[in-house]
Amino acid sequence: MSSLCSNSATSLSCNNSFQSKNPLLHTIFNFFPSIKPHSCFPYTVIRCSIQKRPEYIPSKISDHKYVRIFDTTLRDGEQSPGATMTTKEKLDVARKLAKLGVDIIEAGFPASSEADFEAVRLIAEEIGNNSDGDYVPVICGLARCNKRDIDKAWEAVKCAKRPRVHTFIATSEIHMKYKLKMSKEEVVEKARSMVAYARSLGCEDVEFSPEDAGRSEREFLYHILGEVIKAGATTLNIPDTVGYTVPTEFGQLIADIKANTPGIENVIISTHCQNDLGLSTANTLAGACAGARQVEVTINGIGERAGNASLEEVVMALKCRGEQVLGGLYTGINSQHIVPTSKMVEEYTGLQVQPHKAIVGANAFAHESGIHQDGMLKHKDTYEIISPEDIGLNRANEAGIVLGKLSGRHALKSKMLELGYDIEGKELEDIFWRFKSVAEKKKKITDDDIIALMSDEIFQPQVVWQLADVQITCGSLGLSTATVKLIDSDGQDHVACSVGTGPVDAAYKAVDLIVKVPITLLEYSMNAVTEGIDAIASTRVLIRGEDDHAITNGSIGPTLHRTFRRLARLPE
Repeated sequence: MSSLCSNSATSLSCNNSFQSKNPLLHTIFNFFPSIKPHSCFPYTVIRCSIQKRPEYIPSKISDHKYVRIFDTTLRDGEQSPGATMTTKEKLDVARKLAKLGVDIIEAGFPASSEADFEAVRLIAEEIGNNSDGDYVPVICGLARCNKRDIDKAWEAVKCAKRPRVHTFIATSEIHMKYKLKMSKEEVVEKARSMVAYARSLGCEDVEFSPEDAGRSEREFLYHILGEVIKAGATTLNIPDTVGYTVPTEFGQLIADIKANTPGIENVIISTHCQNDLGLSTANTLAGACAGARQVEVTINGIGERAGNASLEEVVMALKCRGEQVLGGLYTGINSQHIVPTSKMVEEYTGLQVQPHKAIVGANAFAHESGIHQDGMLKHKDTYEIISPEDIGLNRANEAGIVLGKLSGRHALKSKMLELGYDIEGKELEDIFWRFKSVAEKKKKITDDDIIALMSDEIFQPQVVWQLADVQITCGSLGLSTATVKLIDSDGQDHVACSVGTGPVDAAYKAVDLIVKVPITLLEYSMNAVTEGIDAIASTRVLIRGEDDHAITNGSIGPTLHRTFRRLARLPE
């Protein structure tokens, strides 16, 4: 199989004799003519293995088969409506990403707010200087092409061992005309001067993105990319900002940039694919086939509009098929941390992973069809191309440990390690007593119960008011009465009663009478985490204060966005 990173220009042939119905396969066959559509590959279940990561050098990679994983969950992912996270939550996610082994963490957009600046700075300070294993991730801050943004980004990330500034400006005709109201010459000068400015601050790792590259004029794209390379850019990120391209187009775009941009051999080409047409993962893989050696992704594929390329999908596609059809491409990701990281992001953002989501969905390894079940019982490789254990989905305990009300701390800790949580000290003690409380009420404690307990323990803000009791009476005409008892931080009891249009409205009005802070309930939802009449439920609450000051831990401006996990029995 030919090398993916040869110095010669790479291009796609439109006259290839094989016209696959699958655009991604068409792209792959063009890049690797030795791969034929009738080729037969051994069907093996992927087992977890981590190849040695090349030494980090901003503008080059010593192993041409290595693909850097740039995670933008904390920046682009947080742009999903309702997905705002607190500083503490961002730190927790960044720690998980470091355990996962991502190469670059885009920690946020420092110029957007003081809260985001502080979150990026703290991530750079902690995660950007502590290795989990033998690698310290690059910490990146986003900036528009202006000095204020770049100053903020550099100030936030400069304390990291490997800081990066990522700056961008739109290059498509529609964006330049209607959004920027700038000429091509002005855009080129702005991009060139701001990349040079970032380098002048002492930042040796500068990424540049031509926004909406997928709809930009090719010759103009080659020109502006060549200019920012001369100004000192080390990574060129090619965004399909509106998810408009299909794999053959995007692969060709990367190939054309590689063949026609002056100085391209001195930088890393990156991809950033949105999912508006559901093609973000396919486009990302096509870009990697064409020579991109950095891919920008998010956990669970969250992001603006329809989301981004999913980290778990891209990583496992490379792990599963990289050696066979993708030229041996590989990453440094420890895939056993995928599921715990996915669950944390799901918990913090409140964005539920759809059950049939590839890799991390609840049904991804479920087999209901009789034919499939028969095959699985005879040999599990018949219907599983990936081992669930290798993404951190452990459903069997080799020691035969079954947790119940008589289980001790050691057994609980063993189960937590199996599920991907390494806890000690007070954290273990606190969750142990919560576990005992649930175990007294449930005959069978499942893995999902344990994960829900863990979520409830570590994902919550400091308690200011504690719910002691609530009693609700509902009528047939929709009028409900709620009596609520809260305990304040000094241990004093407070009781109030109110009526409302439904039990939730009545309960929150009673809380208002006690707390004496006017709030508006924007969203309330409850989802079962486990099965059965004694199941644990996940409750999501979104409230807004009527003034601009912070009135509870985790507030962001006037909007108070918290995801509350509480152990509760579902209504019988």
